[in-house]
Amino acid sequence: MNQSKLNRRSFTKLASGMALAPFLSNAYGQSSSNGKLLIIGGAEDRLNDRVILKKFVEISGGPSAKLKFILTASSDPTSVWESYSKVFKELGATQVEAIPLLTREDANQPEVILSILESDGIFMTGGDQSRLMAQLWETPSFQAIHQAFHIKGVCIAGTSAGAAVMSRQMIAQGQATLIPEKDVVSFDIGLGLVNRAIIDQHFSQRRRLTRLLSALAQRPDVLGVGIDENTGLLIQMHKSIEVIGDGSVTIVDGRRMISNYEEIESQEKLELLGVQLHLLPSGRTYFANNRAQDLHAAPSLIDAINVLVQPGPARI
Repeated sequence: MNQSKLNRRSFTKLASGMALAPFLSNAYGQSSSNGKLLIIGGAEDRLNDRVILKKFVEISGGPSAKLKFILTASSDPTSVWESYSKVFKELGATQVEAIPLLTREDANQPEVILSILESDGIFMTGGDQSRLMAQLWETPSFQAIHQAFHIKGVCIAGTSAGAAVMSRQMIAQGQATLIPEKDVVSFDIGLGLVNRAIIDQHFSQRRRLTRLLSALAQRPDVLGVGIDENTGLLIQMHKSIEVIGDGSVTIVDGRRMISNYEEIESQEKLELLGVQLHLLPSGRTYFANNRAQDLHAAPSLIDAINVLVQPGPARI
């Protein structure tokens, strides 16, 4: 069955009569490698130049693209939707729709799954990332998001809480302590679209470097990515990363560090030796595999970029 033949009646019949994953794979064929993630640090400009939101429209396919919004993280989805729908219509988008996905029951509905699969761009709003994942985890909608990204190559964007869920290991709670401490961060499971990284948002504005360092002490096998407000990290899978907006993206790499994490008690001060930090300003693009356009980049940064441009496992 190809995408053009997908309709509500056939989808409902298939979804109720067989496992979702084989149907989804058949619907779109072989995997594409052109998926894009637009990870936003929160508080993106919706009033003036709106650079980040314009970028989302552009990379999703332009004004006629089917833009779908997941409002699940928000405690007031009605107000959030009024704001975003107004902004995107002002930007010229002609097909803007909220996906009716607020509960786990919603996440199992055929019309919700179909809406995800039909999208050209999916935007996840801010709020509470744990609320979002509680409704999505291991549902057909969760699978459909992965299918849309991995197979169809849909652009997935997320701001604030919607940014936090991009990674597999997601920061659920945690203080930005004055000095990094053991076990001040708790994790939950995110969407896993980003491979081997932890995303933190509102980064410079809320002084979250110590929080991210504390998180990496617990998970030194992954990268830490901190994104400032009104700043977006655009990841083009297998190709490049680009920083847009007003602020910067901070990459913290503790994969080779030495720490005292196993030797101290909870809430005691951490010793972290050999941590690498990269500060990437807005307006810069960095290519994977050390392309000629980016020969000035440090080898350790190229290594980190090569990690970020590899998508997480498809969970379909």
